[in-house]
Amino acid sequence: MKNGIHPENYRLVVFKDMSNDEVFLCKSTAETKDSIEYEGQEYPLIKMEISSTSHPFYTGKTKLVDTAGRVDKFMNKYKKFAK
Repeated sequence: MKNGIHPENYRLVVFKDMSNDEVFLCKSTAETKDSIEYEGQEYPLIKMEISSTSHPFYTGKTKLVDTAGRVDKFMNKYKKFAK
């Protein structure tokens, strides 16, 4: 590794998967204003939309996504700009 290009401010951070409330502790340099109590100690909290505990590739379960509803919502929102 090259010297002087890697961050030095690693600290313990709790990552929380918001889709299934799974939490895990890891080191990170990511900035956050949130905090959480985990195993009796206070740690910075980073909220994630998806992790390996909820991603269909890792869980083997597929999640039904309402893509038609999202497309209709998009089309209605930008219909006024159509010529």
